[in-house]
Amino acid sequence: MYMYFLKITKKNAEFQVIQALKENRVKRSQSNEIFVEGIEVIKQLIRTDRKITRIIVKDRENISNWAKDLIESHKNAKIIEMAPELYNELCDKSEPSELVATAFHSSLALEDLVPPANPFYVIFDRPSDTGNFGSFLRSADAFRVDAIFVMGHGIDIYEPKVLRSSLGSVFHHKIVSLESFEILQKFLSEEKSRVSLRVIGTDSKGSVSLSETKLQRPICMILGNEAKGMSVKLQSLCDEIVSIPLEGNVNSLNVASAASILMWDVFRNSQT
Repeated sequence: MYMYFLKITKKNAEFQVIQALKENRVKRSQSNEIFVEGIEVIKQLIRTDRKITRIIVKDRENISNWAKDLIESHKNAKIIEMAPELYNELCDKSEPSELVATAFHSSLALEDLVPPANPFYVIFDRPSDTGNFGSFLRSADAFRVDAIFVMGHGIDIYEPKVLRSSLGSVFHHKIVSLESFEILQKFLSEEKSRVSLRVIGTDSKGSVSLSETKLQRPICMILGNEAKGMSVKLQSLCDEIVSIPLEGNVNSLNVASAASILMWDVFRNSQT
């Protein structure tokens, strides 16, 4: 027996709330709640301590054992059986997965971040492409980045497209959103004093080639906006700006690809 079971056959108030969580950044921010689509993304979600608030299916009797177990283990969540046409409208995929969910999330404030002994930080300046940002998060997870700082007003890091393209890696990161350059500047100054943090920028025209330097912890890497690059203020924080040597006909890589190469180099050089 479920504590909360609903059947939705029309676009009622509950449907509109769920739809707003999917589509409306302000609604997600106000309610500290997100819309989660995709089996792998949901599997990553439940590996964390985030509370699932709704589990939504098309047919409660025709789901996998995994989905049944998920429902059984979240009896305090609303279990919603939704009419197929409404469910399909809610999902972005042409072949939707057997369930979607909503869950609470909380933002991490800089003052709540505990700096590690030998840190690897990445600063992303005003990210604007959801696919790029999600891909970056997957690589940052793989290469053990300790914390990510998102500068300025860019994409919503909990937008469903980011969750899907990251395959749920977003749930395993410490992500701090910062509007103030001065706060970041103070933090980096303190980290330089504490652990001799090296701050590098990344740019296709950087003066230092990756082949001529060794990236390793403790380090902070700054990634520029996909279209505009790093702001002048962020460039001023860099000890050096690194470029990736390229051959062929391209003169630059997208930010997710470039970040993956650079983060792998830090990971490789920091192994003990």
